[in-house]
Amino acid sequence: MLIEVPTDWPLIGCIAFGLIDRGTNLIQIRPSSSCPLSCIFCSTDAGPSSRNRQAEYMVDVDHLLKWLKYILEFKRSKTIEAHIDTVGDPLTYPRLVDLIHRLSEIPRIKVISMQTHGSLLSYKLISDMEAAGLSRMNLSIDALDPKLAKELAGTQHYELNHVLKMAEAIANSKIDLLIAPVWIPGYNDEEIPKIIQYALKIKAGKQWPPLGIQKYNIHKYGRKPKGVKPMTWFKFYKELRKLEEKFHVKLILKPEDFGIIKDIKLPLSFRKGEKIRVHVIGYGWLKGEKLAISLHGNRIITLINAFDVEIGSKISARILACKDNIYIAEPL
Repeated sequence: MLIEVPTDWPLIGCIAFGLIDRGTNLIQIRPSSSCPLSCIFCSTDAGPSSRNRQAEYMVDVDHLLKWLKYILEFKRSKTIEAHIDTVGDPLTYPRLVDLIHRLSEIPRIKVISMQTHGSLLSYKLISDMEAAGLSRMNLSIDALDPKLAKELAGTQHYELNHVLKMAEAIANSKIDLLIAPVWIPGYNDEEIPKIIQYALKIKAGKQWPPLGIQKYNIHKYGRKPKGVKPMTWFKFYKELRKLEEKFHVKLILKPEDFGIIKDIKLPLSFRKGEKIRVHVIGYGWLKGEKLAISLHGNRIITLINAFDVEIGSKISARILACKDNIYIAEPL
């Protein structure tokens, strides 16, 4: 089901939509949660093949900006990056260009970036995002072999050639391009060097690094390709160093490569283990979850193991996790 997030719901607390502050000058903005692909390695089980999701979300632009300005009140940095990402693909958000434009009007926001697999890109959309003020696009290209790319995307309508044309259009625009493949051992090992060569060939990375190779990790609700064992971090960085030497390009990236610095973190509203009273307001992102708001707070809380909890009810709950103001609780 698709839920248009009501404007009286808080936008801090849920990982699936809203805003996330991890204590830096970069703020994650999640306007939607849907995805057109079902990548076989997806860490969030996104797309048409999802087995765990029960709801997708869409957030109004004005509602997002209201809560973004609330977070900015706590920040000291004069330079803020607004990073549009999702547990799906931001290109599913119908007001993406408007969101980028509105973000560009906020004086302290100097960088607007986003991540996508690019299947929904078009020349017009790239042009519109360029005009709206998008600074950088992190584009995931996981293989240059069309058959393998389609297999990894888990969706027959994924067309690599289209995504490559879009990548070249971005590289030739004012938008900076960072190509961000996920390295899945046993699947795309031979593709990674080819992707590096491709990124350098089309001149990705004008202001920021041209590549951001990601390590495949296993997540609780993510997809696990058969027979794949994640590399250790030690081996991953060892392999990246070899590729750096071979292609003379920086691949081991640090926050400072993107101008990301530590900043005041949004204070926690609740602590792990705390018992609170909540009002149950809707369906959670995954099966068995409900969303709730504390009766004495302005954060949204995900209730797990809440199959039998009725929407509209007021119950007691215990906070199980609260990292980065993302709240997970269980009914009592």
